[in-house]
Amino acid sequence: MLTVSDVTKNYGKFTAVENITLDLDNGLYGLLAPNGAGKTTLIKMITTLLIPTSGEILYNGVEIRKMGAEYRTLLGYLPQKFGYYKNNTPLQYLEYLAALKGMPTNGLKQRIGEVIEQVGLTDSANVKMRKFSGGMLQRVGIAQAILNDPKILILDEPTAGLDPKERVRFRNIISALSKDRIVILSTHIVSDIESIANRVIMIKDKHLYKNDTVTAICSGIDGCVFETSVSDNEYADFENKYLVLSARQERDGMTVRYYDKDKTTTTARECVPNLEDVFLVTYR
Repeated sequence: MLTVSDVTKNYGKFTAVENITLDLDNGLYGLLAPNGAGKTTLIKMITTLLIPTSGEILYNGVEIRKMGAEYRTLLGYLPQKFGYYKNNTPLQYLEYLAALKGMPTNGLKQRIGEVIEQVGLTDSANVKMRKFSGGMLQRVGIAQAILNDPKILILDEPTAGLDPKERVRFRNIISALSKDRIVILSTHIVSDIESIANRVIMIKDKHLYKNDTVTAICSGIDGCVFETSVSDNEYADFENKYLVLSARQERDGMTVRYYDKDKTTTTARECVPNLEDVFLVTYR
C-alpha cells in the first residue's frame, strides 16, 4: 500500500500541488491532468526526487524517506525523457542499468532476456539504439523500469510522440504489468488510460479533484452531452453558447458533440459521456 498523506509542494511562493491524499494498492492508476497541473511534481515526490514541503508519503506504513535505498529498490521509473548511450545496444544498456540498480549478477542475464522479450525487442537486443525509432526507445525505457521487478512502477507521459500502433502496444504491455504491482501512468492523453486504468486520478487547481473508476467519473456528466447538426453559418454562434467537445465537417454542415449542463436543447441526441468529454469539461 502506497499512501500519499496531505502532501503539498511549494517552490518559494508558488504552490505546485496542495493537500493531496491518496491510497494506492495493486492496479493501474491513470494520473490525468493538463500539462503544468502538477502531475510530474507529484510523481517526483513519490520517487523521492523531490521532498514534500508538508505531508508525508508512506509505503506499508513507513515513511519512504526513512526507508531510503530499500524503498528505491521497490521502484521502477520511466521519466518523460530518459538518458541512454546511442551506441549501446539494449542488452548493453540494461546490463549497465542493472549495475546502477545494484542488482545481483546471479540470474541477471536471464532476467534481462525476459524483459527484452516482454517489451518485444528480442530481435533488436544487439542493435545499437541510435538506429531505433521513438517507439522502440520507449520500449527500452519500459524494460529498464521493470528490470528490477518493481512493486511500484511509475511512467511519466510515456506515449508522447508515439504513433497509434506503438501506443496500443505500450498500453497492452502496461496493462499486463499492473496485475501484481502499483502502476501509475501520468498523461494528458485520455485514450492511453480510458480502456486500461482501474482508477483515474485527476488534479485540478493544484488539488485532488477525482479518484475513481472511469465509469463513475463519466457518470458525473450523464445527461449533459449531446450531438446535433448545425450549418456552417450557425457554428460560430453555437460555439459561443455551448462547450463544443468535438466537431466533424459534413457535406451540409457540422456534426457537433457538445456539453449542455442546463439541457436547453430538445432536438439534439443525448450521448453517453466518455473520459475525453470529462477532461474537456473539467479543464475547459
